[in-house]
Amino acid sequence: MRLVIIGGGILGTAHAFAAIGRGHEVVQLEREPEARGATVRNFGLVWVSGRAPGELALTLRSRQLWEEIGGRVPGIGFRPAGSMTLVRTPAELAVAEATVSGPSASTRGFELLAPDEVRTINPALRGTFLAGLHCSTDAVVESRQALPALRGYMTASGRYTFHASTEARTVTDTGSGATVLDEHGRHFDADLVVVCPGAAHGGLTRELAGALPVRRVRLQMMQTAPLGETLSTAIADGDTFRYYPGYAGPELDRLDADQSQSATAARHRMQLLCVQRLGGGLTLGDTHEYEEPFAFDVDESPYEHLVGVTEELLGHRLPQVIRRWAGVYSQSVDPTAISTRVQADDHVWVVTGPGGRGMTLGPILGEETADLLNL
Repeated sequence: MRLVIIGGGILGTAHAFAAIGRGHEVVQLEREPEARGATVRNFGLVWVSGRAPGELALTLRSRQLWEEIGGRVPGIGFRPAGSMTLVRTPAELAVAEATVSGPSASTRGFELLAPDEVRTINPALRGTFLAGLHCSTDAVVESRQALPALRGYMTASGRYTFHASTEARTVTDTGSGATVLDEHGRHFDADLVVVCPGAAHGGLTRELAGALPVRRVRLQMMQTAPLGETLSTAIADGDTFRYYPGYAGPELDRLDADQSQSATAARHRMQLLCVQRLGGGLTLGDTHEYEEPFAFDVDESPYEHLVGVTEELLGHRLPQVIRRWAGVYSQSVDPTAISTRVQADDHVWVVTGPGGRGMTLGPILGEETADLLNL
């Protein structure tokens, strides 16, 4: 078959990768010179630890796919680093204790470690904390490198073409397939068109699929200069418990009720996630903003909070912050939905809305669509 995929982010690229892997021909269109949305404005985390029980099997399958892809495409920078969620209060510790006693703890690779045990696994953590919730199944890819590396791999197949700076204007179902017209007046005929618009919910997306059950979420993040030592796992703080459904339970309810979260973290709906890049710097975040219109600038107080928490956990000052950014991603408004997949016409599908899970679940969402459409 011949597919046209509209959207050059992780979802579009994962769908292209799945189709190429099954022997099909793919033309992919991206309106920017390079994907610039949530796909590159994230941690590169393949995050198993906090996923809801109902999506755990899919997440583990996606993690397996990332590892397999990393073996074939080393440029994506896959590392099975695991993660360490560092708890600093008794209420957070209670959530961690309940987590390691839960039915999926061994599947996720959870263990609760004392501070000395934490430092055995990650010696860079010389700061103050009560315990560490270690998850051995979490992993990392290099979000800014992954898409070019995947495109290079697919191009070598001889069945893949990428058109940068190419905005799709119309998609017309022809009965036996579909035709895409781009801004340059070119027509691309396909047996199947898959639209992966990211957070662009209007325009062509709305014309094709109407008002989708999705919302946009804004976040703030930053990057430091090289740390000067190895951070052997991703790290998180106890505020992450508040944002991942895998930690739900009475202990989390008590944590939410105890008002121990700092005013800045509560106001900006914050958690600390921290990942070391291959170049040695740290990616730090993040915030959650749900009400539009979003600000065009960034607020400094969340950055100050993230620096303070990270320095407390590391036990020393961070290197200089060298860049800051904001990003927007698409999230399904149904908390039980992993993404929003809509058949817009006989030969046209729209896929969006995985929330902050796009990098984690990209490969499995591409595989699921390929199975659904009998590719």
